[in-house]
Amino acid sequence: MLERERIYKYHGLGNDFVVLDRRQTGVDIDAELSRWMCDRRRGIGADGVLCLLPSQEGLARMVVHNADGSIAEMCGNGLRCAVKYLVDHGGGRPERLQVETGAGLLACVPGYEAGGVAEVDISMGPARLVAPNLPSGATGQPFVEAPIPDHLGLRGTAVSMGNPHLVLLGHPLYEAERLGPVLEHHPSFPDRTNVEFVRVDPDGLTVVVWERGCGLTQACGTGACASAAAAVLAHRLPADTWLRVTLPGGDLQIRVPSDLSEIRLRGPVAAVFEGVVTIPAAR
Repeated sequence: MLERERIYKYHGLGNDFVVLDRRQTGVDIDAELSRWMCDRRRGIGADGVLCLLPSQEGLARMVVHNADGSIAEMCGNGLRCAVKYLVDHGGGRPERLQVETGAGLLACVPGYEAGGVAEVDISMGPARLVAPNLPSGATGQPFVEAPIPDHLGLRGTAVSMGNPHLVLLGHPLYEAERLGPVLEHHPSFPDRTNVEFVRVDPDGLTVVVWERGCGLTQACGTGACASAAAAVLAHRLPADTWLRVTLPGGDLQIRVPSDLSEIRLRGPVAAVFEGVVTIPAAR
């Protein structure tokens, strides 16, 4: 028997997601279904699937499924989409809500316009230089500069925002498509890594992200946060102020404290459509 499921499509700066509300059943999806839903020719089309499950701590637990079927610990654009969905379909206009993620329980503040939630301000948790998903996980030592294969002649900054990132400050943006897939599989990162190609501007950053499990995307919230944290660490931008991070899909605002203890992200979010899909028996 073919299954039918109601789906909701949202995007944050063009980084698009299928949202599944499975808080009633508590059943997550598998990698095969995630790949089918994200397929832009044979499925619905998205960078990822956000499966909302019951949570004892927050309004929901968000599981992020990448387009290749892998699971991401955290996704800033996805979290904003999840928050808009939860408010759109929960009634009322809460000033603050909490969502459980792979990076912990995160506080989210919706920003309203006449049509509902237009942007979301998120506590993204700390930026970590020592974490199991970074090269530092093997050494136990702070790992600020991540060596990249010598034949590429690059050095970068390894940062965990719950998920791993390799930030290349000052490296040409156009190299993202060529070097991104190579660096995603760098052997020093046990779970692969996202890769940020960053231009430091006088008033902020311009960033192109090769996302682990997705490839080039229009925007990446955790990538914007990792890039801003690396720029602050390198004394290229000031701490404790809102910084502009421009991605292909538009601008995010990131605030990095000097101790990296709680990164904040603020950016727009929009609903695209909702509908009912029939899930193929064999995918």
